[in-house]
Amino acid sequence: MQVDLGIQGLAILTTLALGFGNIAQLVRWKSGTRWLWLVGAIAYFIGGLFVSEVMFATATEDELQPIIDGLVFDEAMLFSLVPGIAAVAVAWYVARRGRPSRTTPV
Repeated sequence: MQVDLGIQGLAILTTLALGFGNIAQLVRWKSGTRWLWLVGAIAYFIGGLFVSEVMFATATEDELQPIIDGLVFDEAMLFSLVPGIAAVAVAWYVARRGRPSRTTPV
């Protein structure tokens, strides 16, 4: 396997991952942990690397458009949502289970 992801492609993927993490944190602001954005961003980033550099590593520019500095942009952006959303859901569930439930005194 040859990794051909350049600095510009890596910067684009990092920006997309941080954007996803921020959106996930905004959606689950009150009911999740304060580190939910980081969990989502890391999962999105790893998913994007996997999609771009493993699943579509042998694709050429004629087969897939656009390829920005080695990053298969559209596929990485779309398929990274799966591990990103899954990681956010698991982190949210684990954070909710760890909190003591509120009960009203009788």
